[in-house]
Amino acid sequence: MLIHPLVTDSDTLADLCSRLANSPYVAVDTEFMRENSYWPELCLIQIADSNEAAAIDPKAPGIDMTPLLDLMVNNDEVLKVFHAGGQDLEIVHNLTGKTPFPLFDTQIAAMALGMGEQVGYSNLVESWTGVKLDKGARFTDWARRPLDKRQIDYAIGDVTYLIQIFPRLLDKLKRTGRGAWLDQEMERLGDPANYVNEPDLAWHRVKVPSRRPEVLGRLKALAAWREREAQGKDLPRGRIMKDETLADVASHPPREQKDLAKVRGLSQSWAGNDIGARLMGALEAATNLPDDEMPVREDRKPGLGKDGALVADLLKLLLKIRAKETDVAPRLIARSDDLELLAAGRRDGLSILQGWRYEQFGRDALDLVEGRMGFAVQNGKLKMTRLDEAAE
Repeated sequence: MLIHPLVTDSDTLADLCSRLANSPYVAVDTEFMRENSYWPELCLIQIADSNEAAAIDPKAPGIDMTPLLDLMVNNDEVLKVFHAGGQDLEIVHNLTGKTPFPLFDTQIAAMALGMGEQVGYSNLVESWTGVKLDKGARFTDWARRPLDKRQIDYAIGDVTYLIQIFPRLLDKLKRTGRGAWLDQEMERLGDPANYVNEPDLAWHRVKVPSRRPEVLGRLKALAAWREREAQGKDLPRGRIMKDETLADVASHPPREQKDLAKVRGLSQSWAGNDIGARLMGALEAATNLPDDEMPVREDRKPGLGKDGALVADLLKLLLKIRAKETDVAPRLIARSDDLELLAAGRRDGLSILQGWRYEQFGRDALDLVEGRMGFAVQNGKLKMTRLDEAAE
């Protein structure tokens, strides 16, 4: 494989992307910094096909990233392969308003092949190639220039190994009949809605014990205000106001701006400065949260009770059994919330009652909940038994 020098000019990047546009698939990774900013700062993009690989410096003066971004979001002939690509997709979405398509995530594929939950890239590489990666540059400052050879070599490795592993993963998925299982996961991962930071929805991320409409209305207004402040200043939202402080102010709002000096977690200067005034303005403009926006109750398990909780525990046991039998990571099949909702009587909208999850797990889970299946011990091993068959 040809490894190019660091790409720092528009012509070289355009030529590279023109060639890659003829490949059936490319492996992609990014390096970024976000510890001190709201928006992740893109510092490096690595890309490879089976013939060549390159790292691209998006911070290089005058470089036009359009050909690369077009390849990511406007070329649906080339499959884009990522590993644990959620944050990479977020960066592309921030730059284009779109997400890469079509898409393949090797971490999710590894879960479907029983390699565990959230398998790391280095573990994936070692499992499939026997190579132990040097992690020394993992926590480097990618924003600092110039980048040294060790940093670039480390970054390039994230795609040169990935491009080797992907076809082998895909082949095994096809041989085991699990390729179609990933379609739903890739659709979910690639949904642009996942990467939109909408200020008016930011309150959903903040926990507050009250369900009073006036408290939740203030929470919504304050969370939206904080989100806009963070976006405008390009600072982490926690640097503006931490979640627990925001929830406290929503629950116990100050009457006047000067009272902000008494709020734990806020600077006393807010009692008289502009940001404090904007906070008070958000509070004053807040209205009661309307009924149609009220969150579902935290328990989300109507009638679950003690017996229902035991049923949920049995479903979790069934999940372990089925995951072991099929050699699939349990987390890919079902989440605890879905199991608890099924135990509580919910049937509509559960992913475990749809598609391949229903075939592999949901049908038996439903039979267990509705009394058509139970556990039995045979030859010292725990197995599932259909009750109608056991009675014969």
